[in-house]
Amino acid sequence: MSLRTPPLRDVHDAAGATFTDFGGWEMPVEFDSIREEHTAVREDAGVFDVSHMGQIEVSGPDAEQLMQRLTTNDVSALDPGDAHYSSIVTAEGSLLDDTVVYDRPDRDGFLFVPNAGHDEQMADRWTAHRDDWGLDATVENRTTAYGMVAVQGPNAPDLVADASAGAVLDLSMFETTRTEVAGVSCLVSRSGYTGEDGFELVYDNEHAETVWNAFDCQPCGLGARDTLRMEAGLLLSGQDFNAESNPRTPYEAGIGWTVKLDTEFVGRDALERAKEEGVEEKFRGVVLRERGVPRHGYDVTDGDGRVIGELTSGTMSPTLDEPIGLGYVSTDFEPGDRVGVVIRGDEKKAELRTPRFLD
Repeated sequence: MSLRTPPLRDVHDAAGATFTDFGGWEMPVEFDSIREEHTAVREDAGVFDVSHMGQIEVSGPDAEQLMQRLTTNDVSALDPGDAHYSSIVTAEGSLLDDTVVYDRPDRDGFLFVPNAGHDEQMADRWTAHRDDWGLDATVENRTTAYGMVAVQGPNAPDLVADASAGAVLDLSMFETTRTEVAGVSCLVSRSGYTGEDGFELVYDNEHAETVWNAFDCQPCGLGARDTLRMEAGLLLSGQDFNAESNPRTPYEAGIGWTVKLDTEFVGRDALERAKEEGVEEKFRGVVLRERGVPRHGYDVTDGDGRVIGELTSGTMSPTLDEPIGLGYVSTDFEPGDRVGVVIRGDEKKAELRTPRFLD
Protein backbone atom coordinates (compact mmCIF):
# COMPACT_ATOMS: atom_id res chain seq x y z
CA MET A 1 0.00 0.00 0.00
CA SER A 2 1.36 3.45 -0.93
CA LEU A 3 1.96 5.97 1.81
CA ARG A 4 -0.34 8.94 2.31
CA THR A 5 1.43 12.27 1.84
CA PRO A 6 0.82 15.59 3.61
CA PRO A 7 0.04 18.63 1.43
CA LEU A 8 3.46 20.10 2.26
CA ARG A 9 5.45 17.03 1.24
CA ASP A 10 7.19 18.75 -1.72
CA VAL A 11 7.89 21.86 0.40
CA HIS A 12 9.60 19.69 3.00
CA ASP A 13 11.57 17.85 0.32
CA ALA A 14 12.83 21.15 -1.12
CA ALA A 15 13.93 22.15 2.40
CA GLY A 16 16.10 19.04 2.62
CA ALA A 17 13.95 16.99 4.97
CA THR A 18 14.39 13.27 5.38
CA PHE A 19 11.20 11.24 5.60
CA THR A 20 9.78 8.29 7.48
CA ASP A 21 6.64 6.15 7.45
CA PHE A 22 4.57 7.15 10.45
CA GLY A 23 1.07 5.71 10.75
CA GLY A 24 0.95 5.12 6.99
CA TRP A 25 2.01 8.71 6.20
CA GLU A 26 5.24 9.86 4.57
CA MET A 27 6.27 12.53 7.08
CA PRO A 28 9.42 14.63 7.62
CA VAL A 29 11.50 13.13 10.42
CA GLU A 30 14.36 15.65 10.35
CA PHE A 31 15.21 18.93 8.57
CA ASP A 32 18.57 19.92 10.08
CA SER A 33 19.24 17.78 13.13
CA ILE A 34 17.00 16.44 15.88
CA ARG A 35 19.07 18.19 18.53
CA GLU A 36 19.00 21.54 16.69
CA GLU A 37 15.25 21.34 16.14
CA HIS A 38 14.61 20.19 19.71
CA THR A 39 16.68 23.06 21.16
CA ALA A 40 14.90 25.61 18.98
CA VAL A 41 11.55 24.58 20.50
CA ARG A 42 12.87 24.67 24.08
CA GLU A 43 14.61 28.05 23.67
CA ASP A 44 12.88 29.87 20.80
CA ALA A 45 10.21 28.38 18.50
CA GLY A 46 9.69 25.64 15.96
CA VAL A 47 6.98 24.77 13.44
CA PHE A 48 5.77 21.21 12.82
CA ASP A 49 3.66 19.80 10.00
CA VAL A 50 1.18 17.55 11.83
CA SER A 51 -1.22 17.00 8.94
CA HIS A 52 -0.97 13.26 9.49
CA MET A 53 -3.22 13.63 12.54
CA GLY A 54 -6.85 12.58 11.96
CA GLN A 55 -9.64 15.14 11.64
CA ILE A 56 -13.17 13.85 12.30
CA GLU A 57 -16.17 16.21 12.38
CA VAL A 58 -19.33 15.23 14.26
CA SER A 59 -22.43 17.41 13.89
CA GLY A 60 -26.20 17.25 14.11
CA PRO A 61 -28.79 17.19 16.94
CA ASP A 62 -27.24 14.17 18.69
CA ALA A 63 -23.57 15.05 18.13
CA GLU A 64 -22.92 15.76 21.81
CA GLN A 65 -24.53 12.48 22.87
CA LEU A 66 -22.46 10.51 20.35
CA MET A 67 -19.22 12.16 21.48
CA GLN A 68 -20.15 11.65 25.14
CA ARG A 69 -20.74 7.93 24.67
CA LEU A 70 -17.53 7.27 22.71
CA THR A 71 -15.02 9.31 24.71
CA THR A 72 -14.27 9.16 28.43
CA ASN A 73 -14.11 12.86 29.31
CA ASP A 74 -17.24 14.96 29.90
CA VAL A 75 -18.11 16.50 26.54
CA SER A 76 -21.17 18.23 28.04
CA ALA A 77 -18.82 20.42 30.09
CA LEU A 78 -17.42 22.01 26.92
CA ASP A 79 -18.71 25.32 25.61
CA PRO A 80 -18.16 26.47 22.02
CA GLY A 81 -14.49 27.44 21.79
CA ASP A 82 -13.38 24.90 24.41
CA ALA A 83 -11.31 21.79 23.84
CA HIS A 84 -10.12 18.98 26.07
CA TYR A 85 -7.89 15.92 26.08
CA SER A 86 -9.74 12.60 26.23
CA SER A 87 -9.47 8.84 25.85
CA ILE A 88 -11.20 6.38 23.53
CA VAL A 89 -11.47 2.90 25.07
CA THR A 90 -12.80 -0.56 24.29
CA ALA A 91 -15.72 -2.11 26.17
CA GLU A 92 -13.03 -3.74 28.36
CA GLY A 93 -11.58 -0.32 29.21
CA SER A 94 -8.35 -0.60 27.17
CA LEU A 95 -7.09 2.49 25.35
CA LEU A 96 -7.80 2.49 21.63
CA ASP A 97 -6.50 6.02 21.23
CA ASP A 98 -6.07 9.37 22.93
CA THR A 99 -7.49 12.47 21.33
CA VAL A 100 -8.31 16.18 21.60
CA VAL A 101 -12.00 17.10 21.27
CA TYR A 102 -12.87 20.61 20.07
CA ASP A 103 -16.31 22.14 20.58
CA ARG A 104 -16.07 24.29 17.46
CA PRO A 105 -16.40 28.02 18.15
CA ASP A 106 -17.78 28.94 14.73
CA ARG A 107 -20.33 26.24 13.96
CA ASP A 108 -22.38 23.52 15.61
CA GLY A 109 -20.74 20.26 16.46
CA PHE A 110 -17.34 18.89 17.29
CA LEU A 111 -13.98 18.14 15.75
CA PHE A 112 -11.82 15.44 17.28
CA VAL A 113 -8.26 14.50 16.38
CA PRO A 114 -7.31 10.80 16.46
CA ASN A 115 -3.69 9.81 16.03
CA ALA A 116 -2.04 9.19 12.67
CA GLY A 117 -3.50 6.24 10.81
CA HIS A 118 -6.50 5.94 13.16
CA ASP A 119 -8.89 8.26 11.29
CA GLU A 120 -10.62 5.57 9.23
CA GLN A 121 -10.95 3.25 12.25
CA MET A 122 -12.48 6.04 14.37
CA ALA A 123 -14.82 7.27 11.63
CA ASP A 124 -16.07 3.69 11.21
CA ARG A 125 -16.46 3.30 15.00
CA TRP A 126 -18.43 6.54 15.31
CA THR A 127 -20.64 5.68 12.34
CA ALA A 128 -21.36 2.12 13.51
CA HIS A 129 -22.31 3.21 17.05
CA ARG A 130 -24.40 6.10 15.73
CA ASP A 131 -26.38 3.62 13.64
CA ASP A 132 -26.67 1.05 16.46
CA TRP A 133 -27.95 3.70 18.87
CA GLY A 134 -30.22 5.37 16.29
CA LEU A 135 -28.68 8.82 16.84
CA ASP A 136 -29.14 11.79 14.52
CA ALA A 137 -25.54 12.84 13.86
CA THR A 138 -23.28 13.30 10.86
CA VAL A 139 -19.76 11.85 10.98
CA GLU A 140 -17.29 13.14 8.39
CA ASN A 141 -13.65 12.08 8.04
CA ARG A 142 -11.95 15.34 6.97
CA THR A 143 -8.37 14.15 7.39
CA THR A 144 -7.43 14.64 3.74
CA ALA A 145 -9.32 17.96 3.48
CA TYR A 146 -7.53 19.71 6.35
CA GLY A 147 -3.92 20.53 7.08
CA MET A 148 -2.50 21.12 10.54
CA VAL A 149 0.64 22.79 11.86
CA ALA A 150 1.91 23.23 15.42
CA VAL A 151 3.99 26.27 16.43
CA GLN A 152 5.69 25.55 19.72
CA GLY A 153 8.21 27.20 22.03
CA PRO A 154 8.56 30.22 24.34
CA ASN A 155 8.45 32.63 21.38
CA ALA A 156 5.61 30.79 19.59
CA PRO A 157 2.82 33.00 21.04
CA ASP A 158 4.39 36.16 19.60
CA LEU A 159 4.94 34.48 16.22
CA VAL A 160 1.32 33.32 16.00
CA ALA A 161 0.01 36.67 17.27
CA ASP A 162 2.02 38.56 14.63
CA ALA A 163 0.60 36.36 11.85
CA SER A 164 -3.00 36.41 13.13
CA ALA A 165 -5.83 38.85 12.61
CA GLY A 166 -7.40 37.87 15.96
CA ALA A 167 -6.37 38.16 19.62
CA VAL A 168 -4.82 34.70 20.06
CA LEU A 169 -2.68 35.72 23.04
CA ASP A 170 -5.87 35.91 25.12
CA LEU A 171 -6.55 32.19 24.61
CA SER A 172 -6.11 29.92 27.63
CA MET A 173 -4.78 26.37 27.33
CA PHE A 174 -7.20 24.22 25.32
CA GLU A 175 -9.20 27.27 24.23
CA THR A 176 -9.83 27.76 20.51
CA THR A 177 -10.90 30.51 18.16
CA ARG A 178 -11.50 30.96 14.46
CA THR A 179 -9.32 33.69 12.97
CA GLU A 180 -7.23 34.45 9.90
CA VAL A 181 -3.55 33.59 9.85
CA ALA A 182 -1.67 35.12 6.90
CA GLY A 183 -5.11 35.75 5.41
CA VAL A 184 -6.20 32.10 5.75
CA SER A 185 -9.16 31.09 7.92
CA CYS A 186 -7.79 28.81 10.68
CA LEU A 187 -9.09 27.06 13.77
CA VAL A 188 -6.44 28.13 16.31
CA SER A 189 -6.03 26.26 19.58
CA ARG A 190 -3.59 26.94 22.40
CA SER A 191 -2.32 23.39 22.72
CA GLY A 192 0.56 21.16 21.72
CA TYR A 193 2.61 18.06 22.30
CA THR A 194 6.04 19.35 23.30
CA GLY A 195 5.68 20.56 26.88
CA GLU A 196 6.04 24.17 25.68
CA ASP A 197 3.54 26.96 25.17
CA GLY A 198 2.23 27.15 21.63
CA PHE A 199 -0.61 26.75 19.19
CA GLU A 200 -2.06 24.24 16.77
CA LEU A 201 -3.75 25.49 13.60
CA VAL A 202 -6.21 23.65 11.35
CA TYR A 203 -7.01 24.98 7.85
CA ASP A 204 -8.14 23.89 4.41
CA ASN A 205 -5.40 21.93 2.64
CA GLU A 206 -5.23 24.29 -0.33
CA HIS A 207 -3.74 26.96 1.97
CA ALA A 208 -1.12 24.74 3.56
CA GLU A 209 1.92 26.47 2.06
CA THR A 210 0.65 29.96 2.96
CA VAL A 211 0.18 29.01 6.61
CA TRP A 212 3.50 27.12 6.80
CA ASN A 213 5.40 30.10 5.34
CA ALA A 214 3.77 32.50 7.82
CA PHE A 215 6.16 31.36 10.56
CA ASP A 216 9.81 32.33 10.33
CA CYS A 217 11.22 29.78 12.73
CA GLN A 218 12.94 26.38 12.78
CA PRO A 219 11.08 23.69 10.80
CA CYS A 220 10.93 20.53 12.89
CA GLY A 221 10.33 16.88 12.08
CA LEU A 222 8.91 13.92 13.95
CA GLY A 223 12.33 13.09 15.43
CA ALA A 224 12.38 16.27 17.53
CA ARG A 225 8.68 15.89 18.27
CA ASP A 226 9.43 12.49 19.82
CA THR A 227 12.28 13.68 22.05
CA LEU A 228 10.26 16.72 23.12
CA ARG A 229 7.18 14.68 24.05
CA MET A 230 9.29 12.15 25.97
CA GLU A 231 10.85 14.91 28.08
CA ALA A 232 7.30 16.13 28.76
CA GLY A 233 6.19 12.59 29.70
CA LEU A 234 3.46 12.46 27.04
CA LEU A 235 2.09 9.20 25.64
CA LEU A 236 2.64 8.08 22.06
CA SER A 237 -0.29 6.04 20.74
CA GLY A 238 0.78 2.69 19.31
CA GLN A 239 4.05 2.72 21.25
CA ASP A 240 3.25 3.57 24.89
CA PHE A 241 -0.11 1.81 24.58
CA ASN A 242 -1.58 -0.47 21.94
CA ALA A 243 -5.00 -2.08 22.20
CA GLU A 244 -3.67 -5.33 20.69
CA SER A 245 -0.02 -5.72 21.73
CA ASN A 246 0.06 -3.67 24.95
CA PRO A 247 -3.50 -3.00 26.19
CA ARG A 248 -3.59 -0.42 29.00
CA THR A 249 -6.36 1.38 30.83
CA PRO A 250 -6.19 5.17 31.26
CA TYR A 251 -5.41 4.52 34.95
CA GLU A 252 -2.33 2.49 34.07
CA ALA A 253 -1.26 5.06 31.47
CA GLY A 254 -1.44 7.93 33.97
CA ILE A 255 -4.35 9.70 32.30
CA GLY A 256 -7.12 8.50 34.63
CA TRP A 257 -8.10 12.15 35.04
CA THR A 258 -9.64 11.98 31.54
CA VAL A 259 -12.17 9.40 32.79
CA LYS A 260 -15.43 10.85 34.11
CA LEU A 261 -17.30 7.93 35.66
CA ASP A 262 -20.40 10.06 36.23
CA THR A 263 -20.98 10.01 32.46
CA GLU A 264 -22.08 7.08 30.30
CA PHE A 265 -19.60 5.82 27.69
CA VAL A 266 -18.38 2.58 26.12
CA GLY A 267 -16.02 0.97 28.64
CA ARG A 268 -17.35 2.89 31.66
CA ASP A 269 -18.28 -0.17 33.76
CA ALA A 270 -14.93 -1.84 33.11
CA LEU A 271 -13.08 1.33 34.11
CA GLU A 272 -15.14 1.67 37.26
CA ARG A 273 -14.05 -1.84 38.26
CA ALA A 274 -10.44 -1.06 37.32
CA LYS A 275 -10.46 2.03 39.51
CA GLU A 276 -11.93 0.14 42.46
CA GLU A 277 -9.45 -2.75 42.13
CA GLY A 278 -6.42 -0.52 41.49
CA VAL A 279 -3.63 -1.17 38.99
CA GLU A 280 -0.60 -3.45 39.22
CA GLU A 281 1.58 -1.35 36.91
CA LYS A 282 1.70 2.36 36.21
CA PHE A 283 3.33 4.61 33.59
CA ARG A 284 6.62 5.89 35.00
CA GLY A 285 9.75 7.69 33.93
CA VAL A 286 13.26 6.29 34.30
CA VAL A 287 16.60 8.13 34.34
CA LEU A 288 19.74 6.06 33.79
CA ARG A 289 22.63 6.68 36.19
CA GLU A 290 25.12 4.83 34.00
CA ARG A 291 26.14 5.08 30.33
CA GLY A 292 23.62 3.74 27.84
CA VAL A 293 20.43 4.73 26.07
CA PRO A 294 17.13 3.15 27.15
CA ARG A 295 14.87 1.92 24.36
CA HIS A 296 11.44 0.42 23.76
CA GLY A 297 11.22 -3.16 25.06
CA TYR A 298 14.03 -2.97 27.61
CA ASP A 299 13.29 -4.60 30.98
CA VAL A 300 13.12 -2.52 34.17
CA THR A 301 14.40 -4.40 37.23
CA ASP A 302 14.45 -3.89 41.00
CA GLY A 303 18.23 -3.43 40.85
CA ASP A 304 18.83 -7.06 41.83
CA GLY A 305 17.79 -8.64 38.57
CA ARG A 306 14.08 -9.14 39.19
CA VAL A 307 11.98 -7.75 36.36
CA ILE A 308 9.42 -5.20 37.58
CA GLY A 309 8.39 -3.60 34.31
CA GLU A 310 9.25 -2.73 30.71
CA LEU A 311 10.10 0.46 28.83
CA THR A 312 7.90 1.61 25.96
CA SER A 313 9.99 4.66 24.91
CA GLY A 314 13.53 5.91 25.48
CA THR A 315 16.09 8.43 24.28
CA MET A 316 19.05 10.59 25.23
CA SER A 317 17.34 13.78 26.43
CA PRO A 318 18.73 16.74 24.44
CA THR A 319 17.64 19.23 27.14
CA LEU A 320 18.82 17.32 30.22
CA ASP A 321 21.69 15.48 28.53
CA GLU A 322 20.60 12.36 30.40
CA PRO A 323 19.28 9.00 29.18
CA ILE A 324 15.54 8.88 29.91
CA GLY A 325 12.82 6.31 29.38
CA LEU A 326 9.08 5.80 29.80
CA GLY A 327 7.26 2.58 30.53
CA TYR A 328 5.12 0.51 32.86
CA VAL A 329 6.49 -0.45 36.28
CA SER A 330 5.02 -2.32 39.25
CA THR A 331 3.14 -0.06 41.65
CA ASP A 332 5.25 -1.60 44.44
CA PHE A 333 7.87 0.93 43.33
CA GLU A 334 7.58 4.71 43.51
CA PRO A 335 9.32 7.73 41.95
CA GLY A 336 12.69 8.18 43.63
CA ASP A 337 13.33 4.43 44.03
CA ARG A 338 16.57 2.99 42.68
CA VAL A 339 15.94 0.46 39.93
CA GLY A 340 17.77 -1.06 36.94
CA VAL A 341 17.36 -1.09 33.16
CA VAL A 342 18.72 -4.08 31.21
CA ILE A 343 20.67 -2.91 28.15
CA ARG A 344 22.18 -5.67 26.01
CA GLY A 345 22.26 -8.02 28.97
CA ASP A 346 23.76 -5.54 31.44
CA GLU A 347 21.69 -4.21 34.33
CA LYS A 348 22.32 -0.45 34.42
CA LYS A 349 21.61 1.66 37.51
CA ALA A 350 18.56 3.89 37.16
CA GLU A 351 16.04 5.93 39.13
CA LEU A 352 12.27 5.97 38.84
CA ARG A 353 10.72 9.36 38.13
CA THR A 354 7.35 10.85 37.45
CA PRO A 355 6.83 10.76 33.68
CA ARG A 356 7.46 14.50 33.20
CA PHE A 357 11.22 15.08 33.35
CA LEU A 358 11.18 18.87 32.90
CA ASP A 359 10.91 21.33 35.79
